Amino acid sequence: MLKFMSLSSGSCGNCYFLSDGKAGLVIDAGVSLRRLKKTLTERGFSLDSFQAVLVTHDHLDHIRHLGAWCKHLAKPVYATAVLHDALSAHTFTRDWIAPCRRVLDDGQTLLKLLPDLPEADCPVVRPFIVPHDATQTVGYFITWHGIRFFLMTDAGRVTDEALEYASQSDSVVIESNYDMGMLIGGPYTHQLKMRICKGNGHLSNDECASAVRRIWHPGLRNIFLCHLSENNNTPSLAFEASAEALRSIDAGNGCTAKDVTNLQTLPRSTPSCFYDIYHYIAE
Repeated sequence: MLKFMSLSSGSCGNCYFLSDGKAGLVIDAGVSLRRLKKTLTERGFSLDSFQAVLVTHDHLDHIRHLGAWCKHLAKPVYATAVLHDALSAHTFTRDWIAPCRRVLDDGQTLLKLLPDLPEADCPVVRPFIVPHDATQTVGYFITWHGIRFFLMTDAGRVTDEALEYASQSDSVVIESNYDMGMLIGGPYTHQLKMRICKGNGHLSNDECASAVRRIWHPGLRNIFLCHLSENNNTPSLAFEASAEALRSIDAGNGCTAKDVTNLQTLPRSTPSCFYDIYHYIAE
């Protein structure tokens, strides 16, 4: 079993924690070190509860505090070579990233988080490219104790590769950023609206719901909707779009996919609760 928590999920900052109780990973560094420590401590963990950081891309809401983390924690930071090159030049990370640099190759990488951890207990991480207007953006498909975990945030569209990984996963974290009506009718400039919705920005509620219809399978136990816009969305709109998609799927035995799938919207600026992540075994 794994435990998953979002510490923050939105333009104000992004950070996610995944742990098997012995070792842990943090994805993105959009919250301060003080807040990271406080949140983990309040939930019975500590800064020693994770051994590595994964980075999805170099936009500030995902790496704002990474330099400070590197300076004070000196934990390995895993990212692609392209992304690491960008971090090495970025004002917020360039002075501290070098000793922490760990490059993920194009395939899957086994992360030896603790020296005495058997390989069978180590997470295997595979990055995949996500369309977004950063230097490079990746999602992560993580296999750990047989549990398959998928995370994709800040995505202009859902690629076939992302659909393939999500369709294999026990738990999926996927962006549901904006409601199209709120975006088009809102105060943003035309240029910013087009940047958000034209394929290299973010996923709308409807695009996320469409992906949910395509990725759902009987082993998918959890869907977490992330990176909701403060100005162009509400948790209820995001939830209902994906909930309706799940209701349209026959899960057998008189149930819809909504009846058997845990669907949650992740808070924008506050921590979520901890969620238990299991591997589903068909009877």
